[in-house]
Amino acid sequence: MTRNRNRRSKPPPPTLGSGKPPPAAGRQTRAPASDTGQAPARLRPRDRPGERREAKVSLIYGFHSVVAALKASRRELIRLYATPAAAERLGPEIAARGLETRIISLEEISARAPREAVHQGLLLEARPLAPIDVAELPANGLVLVLDQITDPHNVGAILRTAAAFAVDALVTTERHSPEFAGALAKSASGGLEHVPICSVPNLARALAELGDMGYWRIGLDSEAEVRLTDETLTRPLALVLGAEDRGLRRLTRERCDRMARLDLPGAIKSLNVSNACAIALALVHERLSAEA
Repeated sequence: MTRNRNRRSKPPPPTLGSGKPPPAAGRQTRAPASDTGQAPARLRPRDRPGERREAKVSLIYGFHSVVAALKASRRELIRLYATPAAAERLGPEIAARGLETRIISLEEISARAPREAVHQGLLLEARPLAPIDVAELPANGLVLVLDQITDPHNVGAILRTAAAFAVDALVTTERHSPEFAGALAKSASGGLEHVPICSVPNLARALAELGDMGYWRIGLDSEAEVRLTDETLTRPLALVLGAEDRGLRRLTRERCDRMARLDLPGAIKSLNVSNACAIALALVHERLSAEA
């Protein structure tokens, strides 16, 4: 879609020739400014709450997220919009992928990016990463299972922590989960490129399959009688996390082998789901390392 109707009769943007281009930055063009001097209208559809917008193009923005995507061989890239300074900073990474790079202003990137996106002068168009199947999960793995956690910032933070603790995969539902791009990718700060996503139509059925594969399935619940530190923790292991407002659904709880809580000594006994995930993974990592 063009940003100005009058631009349809104009030739494509010329190759950046004036000034010194960023070094080793692949194919670069400077996109022309709007004839009216105004930012183009936002034409992106609004996502429905709790539903993933299926798209053939994912938008990734922010320095760490874009760098991780550039370095991820399994990610198919389309083009990068960048300010001159940002393109120069990422010159080697851009050149290594041979990526088409369009040099535009901060204001033009803001007009293309989602509203209030902190893009840091970088906006990458890429293909969504293909999800894996439950059968592809490792036989001796450590996985996180999310039961309808829809907030992209929470899921992004969980992915960042999962990447830090070498989690093998994240299992989530096809519906009632956020889009794995945009704000989620920014919050994940590169973690999205390192943790495979297993997207399933029915979570209860997927948990049953995990049980058949030998996974010990522990659901986290702040009111559970057993502490996580007192629970049996051996691989393969699946930690199951629920949404903050309602926790784990009934069928999800029924497919767990045990329910466990974090032992919090203070007055507050429940945490943000991403914070609870980080603490749980730290405890699990310590136990699994000691028993290895």
